Amino acid sequence: MTVSALDFGKAGGTVISPDTQQGTHSTHRAGQGWHTTTFRWLSAYATIFTVCFVALLGFLEYSVGAAMEREADSGIRWQMRYFDSKSDDQLLPIIERRLERENRHTNYYGLFAPDGQRLAGDIVAIPAGLKFERAGQSHSASTGRTLVLEQNDATPTVRVIGEIRDNGVQLVIGRSLADVRHVREELTKALIGGGLLCLVMSLGTGLLLSLRQMRRVADMRRVTTRIANGDLAQRLPMGGRDELDMLCHLVNHMLDEVERLMSEVKGACDGIAHDLRTPLVRLRLQLANLAERVRADGDDTSIALIAGARSEADSIIERFAAMLRISEIGALQRRSGFDSVALPTLVEELYELYQPLAEEKSINLRLTTQPLEPIHADRALLFEAFSNLLDNAIKFAPQGGEVSVELTASRGGPQLVITDNGPGIPVAERHAVLNRFYRVEQTRHVPGTGLGLGIVSAIVRLHDFELRIGGEERGAIITIECWPHNLS
Repeated sequence: MTVSALDFGKAGGTVISPDTQQGTHSTHRAGQGWHTTTFRWLSAYATIFTVCFVALLGFLEYSVGAAMEREADSGIRWQMRYFDSKSDDQLLPIIERRLERENRHTNYYGLFAPDGQRLAGDIVAIPAGLKFERAGQSHSASTGRTLVLEQNDATPTVRVIGEIRDNGVQLVIGRSLADVRHVREELTKALIGGGLLCLVMSLGTGLLLSLRQMRRVADMRRVTTRIANGDLAQRLPMGGRDELDMLCHLVNHMLDEVERLMSEVKGACDGIAHDLRTPLVRLRLQLANLAERVRADGDDTSIALIAGARSEADSIIERFAAMLRISEIGALQRRSGFDSVALPTLVEELYELYQPLAEEKSINLRLTTQPLEPIHADRALLFEAFSNLLDNAIKFAPQGGEVSVELTASRGGPQLVITDNGPGIPVAERHAVLNRFYRVEQTRHVPGTGLGLGIVSAIVRLHDFELRIGGEERGAIITIECWPHNLS
């Protein structure tokens, strides 16, 4: 059974350099972790967490600072009420006694004459812009002001309230905010440390959980790749009890139905091919017997008609045999008959087998091989596929033409390239020639069934190899990349 070079094609049509293809796969696999939905969600989560944490930190700092400032104001108001209960001549000794007892320098006092001259206290000058209240008020609504005192040897940040007594003397009382600043700093440190710890732990936990999901997605990708390559017996893994598990269940149910329907169609086609082959063989034998009787009568016209009928019967039998062969290859268990195969030896045997056929058409058949490591494959099936390709290259090469067979090593593995200078395969038809029985219009006059591609495609698909068609308008280039392309 041979197959026309015009019966072969590969989706995509043009030849792609194996090195380029390998580079594309490597680039995709190397960078795919940064373009996953899981990584995007983790990045969004980290961003939202950081923004919310900064906002929380600012709110807490503001709230704690405001609360402590209110406490400072409350303490100052109590002191104001105490001083309001004292006479004017008692203010100076009271302030001096208090300053003598100040160890931590928490409180600040300043007593100034109506003209602003300092009379007592450690506040050396009236703070600029300070609003003074009248003495004798309850000070319940008094609000302090935060400012920096310009002292002789320091610039403390304090909360101050001032009042003007009846004799015009100005009293300023301040309370240090060093404790507030210290609390803010400690709170900020605790919040930043705790926030970073929470962020790291949450991101780490999220990454660990996402790795499990990514492993499941990777398993699903491997299985779907095998299904896309024709292995409909594969099913998506389940067990997560989540949305992915629900999707896997639906897809597996769909695959069960698809496999069942395809099995029914395949069984019907195989049954038809098998059932009709026997009557056709009998018909051919009857035509042979009839031809013998007619030949005895010397009726040349009848002999020619019977010969044509026998040829048509042979063609139909050949097509049924090819269809059954495709089903047979497709029904093989994957890699069940695989073994170590030396491709250079196989190709040399193929060359010796077809050398006489090439010499009959005065075709220059060239062979180029390189030493290669053995591959894991089915030798008989590969020999059948390669022989179909070479037979058709010779068939469609013109009288005195050229056919070359090259077995070389590429980055991915062994690569077989069969080139002829025949009519070639139009780019527009390189998708259609994958279908059964399809023949390019310009070669319909050449004997053939159009089923050879199904046999070669089934063999290539069984091995996870890659079959591609290239070439210009004159000549075809058939390339088989002999390494697994079932990348995951």
